[in-house]
Amino acid sequence: MRERIADSLRSLRGVFANADLRRLELAWAGSNIGGWAYSVGVAVFAYDAGGATAVGLVAFARMLASALVAPFFGVLADRYPRRAVMVVSDLTRAAALVAAAAGALAGGPPIIVYLMTGIVSIASTAFQPAQSAILPALAHEPEELAAANVASSTIESVAIFAGPALGGLLLVVTSPGVVFAATASTFVWSALLVVRITAETKASGETDAAKSEDPTRRIVREAITGVTTIARDARLRLLIGLYGVQTFVHGLLNVLLVVIALKLLGLGEGGVGYLNSAVGIGGVIGALFALMLVGRRRLAGAFGLGIVAWGVPIALIGIWANSIAAFVFLAVLGIGNTVVDVAALTLLQRAVPDEVLGRVFGVLESLILATIGLGSILAPALVSLLGIRGALIATGAILPTLAALTWRSLVAIDAAVEVPAEQIALLRGVPFLAGLPTPTLERLAEKLQPVELKAGTVVFRQGEEGDRFYVVAGGAVDVVAEGRKLASFGEGYYFGEIALLHGIPRTATVTAASDVELYALERDDFLAAVTGHAPTAEQADAVIGRRMRALRAGVVSL
Repeated sequence: MRERIADSLRSLRGVFANADLRRLELAWAGSNIGGWAYSVGVAVFAYDAGGATAVGLVAFARMLASALVAPFFGVLADRYPRRAVMVVSDLTRAAALVAAAAGALAGGPPIIVYLMTGIVSIASTAFQPAQSAILPALAHEPEELAAANVASSTIESVAIFAGPALGGLLLVVTSPGVVFAATASTFVWSALLVVRITAETKASGETDAAKSEDPTRRIVREAITGVTTIARDARLRLLIGLYGVQTFVHGLLNVLLVVIALKLLGLGEGGVGYLNSAVGIGGVIGALFALMLVGRRRLAGAFGLGIVAWGVPIALIGIWANSIAAFVFLAVLGIGNTVVDVAALTLLQRAVPDEVLGRVFGVLESLILATIGLGSILAPALVSLLGIRGALIATGAILPTLAALTWRSLVAIDAAVEVPAEQIALLRGVPFLAGLPTPTLERLAEKLQPVELKAGTVVFRQGEEGDRFYVVAGGAVDVVAEGRKLASFGEGYYFGEIALLHGIPRTATVTAASDVELYALERDDFLAAVTGHAPTAEQADAVIGRRMRALRAGVVSL
């Protein structure tokens, strides 16, 4: 365990040693802290303007609008450079908050503030899918991707109490208008960091057919692609389904925490913040547990245990109504929250093709907002029907029950996981594939087919149609063009890409010089990976140009 923790800490240090990941994580901190801080200002402004009813209506309207647009904003992360999407989201939020601040400080109609803060909520739905989708492209190793998700989840947990604390502190000495103006700077901070990310982050462009399609129809079709991607994959349906139930329980808990503080434990209004902070503190502690997940391919079981840890503490509060115990139980829930976030996000980033990753996270964002809102609406009815303790026990039982019912399916996800370390290493040795996002490389490695040939066997002949890309895992191959042997190559040599990418016949004959072990990648899988990642496509063109020139000169080289 000591060795695993040491390895995990090294990976976490690697996240902040990676300049692009460091900038992204710090931008994520600015975005989250600003989001929580301005929300406090909105709530107080709405309460002063229209009481508790206004607070509820404004919160519901913001959440509903965000849930409706999230799947469509997820398209942006798959069609445009993801860093540009985040920068526009940040600057839009900053500008809207400056306008809200002006309206509040000038004593203008409250509707101006509500509209501007609504724009902030809507613009926020473009940031998170792009942030989640860009992470795999910036991580150099699988361990670094998991560690980056640990860092992101920890930052989010810190923001849960740091953001409201910042907003509350400002409200003590100033006003909601000043809170809006001050928190606008956190989004500017985020934008300045994102714009300095150097890695190319455009997932894919539009095809000619897509460009000629009606824009409205195209946007709807591409947004639906996120839904259909999830619907076709049983793993994604299970993970996102459980995640959605977890956020529904989160929505119930948002209301139940108020009831716990005021009615069950008699802690007063301050107790609401006290209990919320316990969840945030538990989330930070949970980062230590989540570090144990770094480097592990099998994460579905950990996700299931995190789901259980999300539900059991709520039921225990209903059974044992004690303020200290409630704080401890909610801290345990916070630990489970971090584990769920890290495991689920890493699993999704590994399982979803990069070209639709933004849209899938857009659907997830919409699901999160919708289920939290639904839970918040249903919580009062649940308390009225079952009483406070009954509502807590019933709420706490939902997730452990589902985890028990789906445990076999979760374990099956883990059982199907194999670590293709040798294949990943071979693919990383191909210059134009080395820059692919880590999850894409993992999926390619899993699709490689072993091919063993005896000495003298022809792999393919000059003039044949191209159907596969090859990498040599052992032995050697001869390259022959126009009847003349040009060279022999061994382990790590790759060939077959010219015919696949240019749609031309094979430019040379390749024969096993000895007993040889190859890995083959089918044409469609190869083309999807290379052409869907702009830097990889450019590097492949450069490699092909060099090889074509070498063939014309009668030599072959790597």
